[in-house]
Amino acid sequence: MSRIGFLPVTVPSDVVVSVEGQALRVKGKRGELVQNFKPLVNFDIREGEIQVNRTGESKQAKSMHGLYRSLLNNMVNGVSKGFTKSLTINGVGFRAEIRGGVLLLNLGFSNQIEYVAPEGITLVMEGNNRIIVNGIDKALVGLVASEIRRLRPPEPYKGKGIRYENENVRRKVGKSGVK
Repeated sequence: MSRIGFLPVTVPSDVVVSVEGQALRVKGKRGELVQNFKPLVNFDIREGEIQVNRTGESKQAKSMHGLYRSLLNNMVNGVSKGFTKSLTINGVGFRAEIRGGVLLLNLGFSNQIEYVAPEGITLVMEGNNRIIVNGIDKALVGLVASEIRRLRPPEPYKGKGIRYENENVRRKVGKSGVK
């Protein structure tokens, strides 16, 4: 059984956390995040840390205890530091560029792909083949990175496509051509 819900969340001095009804509001130097929560948990806000407590001993209350503690920790880290995912494009002629806030991808298809990032996400290019996704919402950063990767996932023979920077793609051996 996981005990993650019992760990307190440390709050930096420049982050303000408040509970308004059934909404948890976290405000920091990078922005503001709001998360609705069920009344199965409550938040004990003290100086420099927050403790998440469950109101009952039901199975759902126990599962929400760890969930809301992790969500709160991600919100605090997001508004103070932010989250980043890095993607690499591999393949001859595969490249990307950002023009006017729109990510333009040449991935070997007949047409160029245009990807517009949602609000709260910034896309940065390093060279022609490295895309960096930045934002304060961890789930949204991961979603945008997976949507971009889904446009051309890496194939197992030559490794061409879009992959996460630390992703390991298992390579297959091609035909041997032996008679």
